[in-house]
Amino acid sequence: MLKALRIFFIAIIILFQTPLMGSYILIPMDDQGQKNHLKAYGIAYLALQQTIAVDWLLNYQGGSFMMPYNANIENACKIRGVSYQIISNGQSTTIISEIADPSINMDVVKLQKAPKIAVYSPPNQQPWDDAVTLVLAYAEIPYDIIYDEEVLNGKLLLYDWLHLHHEDFTGQYGKFWARYKNQAWYQEQVRVSIETAKRFGYNKTSELKLAVAKKIRDYVVGGGFLFAMCSAPDSYDVALAAESVDICAAPFDGDPMDANAQGKLDFNNCFAFKDFSISKNPYEYEISTIDVKTSQRMRSVKENNDFFTLFDFSAKWDPVPTMLCQNHTQVIKSFYGQTTAFEKKYLKSSTLILGQSKALDEAKYIHGEHGKGTWTFYGGHDPEDYRHLVGDPKTDLNLRPNSPGYRLILNNILFPAAKKKKRKT
Repeated sequence: MLKALRIFFIAIIILFQTPLMGSYILIPMDDQGQKNHLKAYGIAYLALQQTIAVDWLLNYQGGSFMMPYNANIENACKIRGVSYQIISNGQSTTIISEIADPSINMDVVKLQKAPKIAVYSPPNQQPWDDAVTLVLAYAEIPYDIIYDEEVLNGKLLLYDWLHLHHEDFTGQYGKFWARYKNQAWYQEQVRVSIETAKRFGYNKTSELKLAVAKKIRDYVVGGGFLFAMCSAPDSYDVALAAESVDICAAPFDGDPMDANAQGKLDFNNCFAFKDFSISKNPYEYEISTIDVKTSQRMRSVKENNDFFTLFDFSAKWDPVPTMLCQNHTQVIKSFYGQTTAFEKKYLKSSTLILGQSKALDEAKYIHGEHGKGTWTFYGGHDPEDYRHLVGDPKTDLNLRPNSPGYRLILNNILFPAAKKKKRKT
């Protein structure tokens, strides 16, 4: 009898300690319900790696994640400090029903496969860090580093998602010549770029970088997902526009730029921008007028008043921009970079603004389609360091686990995993 009672009580304990069949893990992503927003994305990625489908609940509690219960995932949440709830099958059904209500701006997107991620970044050490690699490492999401050689050898086809590290695709080495030409890191960057160009049969770094830019364009046309921050977005489009013209001054390639370079730009080649003017001054730390700091009005806003606002898209009608804008706040601190934000007057009509400063009339976060793929450009260098200078220490995300600016990067990481829905018409 005692043995039977002991077995009964053990069974009761196991019953209450073990989630019932059909239960789910809900990872809330609102302001109050989540202790670590950034690592929560890593949990969603981990689930996809383990072939566990994830429901991304757009606009539900800040863009929450829900998945079938798995002990490994629950344990990972505990270890990484990610807030979660175990809910019943009935509770899950109630949430899905609530989201399905046509009068509510929510939707469910099924994430099915962990995207394979590449970061285009130089192999030689640079005196700055990169927000994307910082947050990927913090969220524990794996990625590969690739650069010119891998791109030119066709390795992009191995990846679903590509980030362009702080980069200058025009062959002007970031316009760092005036300030840093005597620095060892700058000289090494020039040496490596010229050697790589010669190895692939090009005479100049600008020719090498153009070839890389065109390979990336082909990758997007074929269905790849491109993300870029800081100087990469505008330098990329400027390089494409200048495909048939020398826009580099003598300090960068040994000969003068084409005297009629501006008039020979072909804006049809660009992803996002049009009608901009290039910077012809080798001493100017700018590539073009795309960046808001080169406008006549200049940026006079102070740090404590510098914000941008995310657009509120219809989750059921526009799931793609809605995914890219998931956050626990719509108002986000702005931040500088070599390219801080984009002048609206230089945006193509096909460019979708995801985030903007209406008061300053500038776009911070933009998106578009090209062929079968998409691109997303994000102005600024580090979402948690207002003025990140060359040589500054990297941001410690252990102190910024709920950064809304970094969340936007991670939205883009999960975007390729989504089961695609066509925009409703």
